[in-house]
Amino acid sequence: MKQLRNLDWEAVAGIAAAASALILHLLDVAEEGVLLAVVLVILALLLLRDLRRESRDEEESATVNEMRRTLGRLETAVIAPEIILVGPQRLLGESERFAREATGEMLWFNVCLAMFEPQELFDALLGPALDNPGVTSVQFVLSESERLSWQSAVMPKASQSSGAAKLREPRWAELDENISFILAGNSHGNTEAHVSFWGEPFMARRRGQDIPRYVLRILDHSPLIAALIELERSYRGPRSE
Repeated sequence: MKQLRNLDWEAVAGIAAAASALILHLLDVAEEGVLLAVVLVILALLLLRDLRRESRDEEESATVNEMRRTLGRLETAVIAPEIILVGPQRLLGESERFAREATGEMLWFNVCLAMFEPQELFDALLGPALDNPGVTSVQFVLSESERLSWQSAVMPKASQSSGAAKLREPRWAELDENISFILAGNSHGNTEAHVSFWGEPFMARRRGQDIPRYVLRILDHSPLIAALIELERSYRGPRSE
């Protein structure tokens, strides 16, 4: 049935009519004028068929072009974002995921160590990085004002972790930045970051502590990664100890 539907029935009808006219002419049943008329009708049918086919081809071409334009618009709409805003409801889970999936050196720049005072926050933020076998070292770059919190809020808890040896002595510097970020490798061999900013609305002030409220997840294809790396390197010079 499928083969029958695919047949060009106009061509079949034309061939059948031509063959019938030719046979009738050979049998002297039909004159040459009849044969000529049949041929002209067949040519007209074929011409109409070609015109309809050309019209269909143009419609199909227009449809294909419109589909291509639509696909182009869809591709533009679904381009992977470079930055994802993580709010309070997802912050703890996202921070833990980031630490557990990190690879290589994990760099913490200009963070407030008071957030590690509650054990549950330490266990969700820094603990997974120390326990993560993919993380080779954990390096902090901190303001001088964080020395006391380092001794009281970080070291006692970190010493209980099996990955305590990964934790390096912080690089102390006179930081003059309102940005705070964490850099680490990911499973694709690239670098991702979590970025926050001091003060509202990114951080909330609670009992004298600056607690992150919002974090920007910077994906590995964002040019901001290179800018963050360069910012951290700028504190390896004379300003840092």
